[in-house]
Amino acid sequence: MTNWDEIRTAFQVARLGTVSGAAEVLGVHHATVIRHIDALEQRMGVKLFQRHARGYTPTEAGRDLARVAQTTDDQFQQLAGRIRGQGEGVSGELLVTSLINFYPLMVGALTSFRAAYPEIVVRYMTGARLFRLEYGEAHVALRAGAVPQEPDNVVQSFPRQELALYASRSYIAARGMPQEGPDFATHDFIGFDDLEIRAPFAIWMRANVPPERVVFRAEDGRVQQAAVKAGAGVGFMSVQEAAGDPDLVQVLPPREEWSSALWLVTHVDLHRTPKVQAFLKHLKDYAAGMSAT
Repeated sequence: MTNWDEIRTAFQVARLGTVSGAAEVLGVHHATVIRHIDALEQRMGVKLFQRHARGYTPTEAGRDLARVAQTTDDQFQQLAGRIRGQGEGVSGELLVTSLINFYPLMVGALTSFRAAYPEIVVRYMTGARLFRLEYGEAHVALRAGAVPQEPDNVVQSFPRQELALYASRSYIAARGMPQEGPDFATHDFIGFDDLEIRAPFAIWMRANVPPERVVFRAEDGRVQQAAVKAGAGVGFMSVQEAAGDPDLVQVLPPREEWSSALWLVTHVDLHRTPKVQAFLKHLKDYAAGMSAT
């Protein structure tokens, strides 16, 4: 079993279930896929797949081979990600990930970082899933909540992003300034569609705002912010972002209980590389500058 191309082909066939699907992913002709499978089965002396009209189903031996191939493929990706992150200069791809809520901070920091290091190519990935630093999926992650516990990661605390409750001037003009307490039952609020979400400010809203008054619900924080600006109701926004909009009125000032602890996470193998160190310093300085304004 010295031909990795054949093993990789078998892995893709097992994963996708069809010769055509594997051929497309691998960028080869479907006849090449069939030839690889036939050669591998002949060399190993065992059937790896059951052929049928709908495609290929792996046998027990095929599933065993696919598991080993998956691990090997993951290790190759991990190696490639680490190699991309290494180098003497601050250049090449910089892969950064965070929740979408932090895009105002991260987009500004990444833009100014590129101005300082124009040979950098930024890849900024958002999403709820945890990108795997150990497989090179990201060089730097900004995470919220409990301290990350993954092994081989370097974790540093990061300043919390202040949140406050806001409404638009048009909403205040039409409905008056909301007062904390029973008055909330007469106002419209903007929140998450998932009423059980564990974000600290969402937990506070559930405890202090009648659920029937959360009349505009959305999963994406950008949509919620746009709804606040449009006058749909009262909602949470980043203090730094809201400060630049004269049409917003702060209903309640920021409270520590509304924000999550934040953590900068890097993998130990890349933490000391010039590119990662340069961006970590830049991001910390950028966040401090935003807080000071």
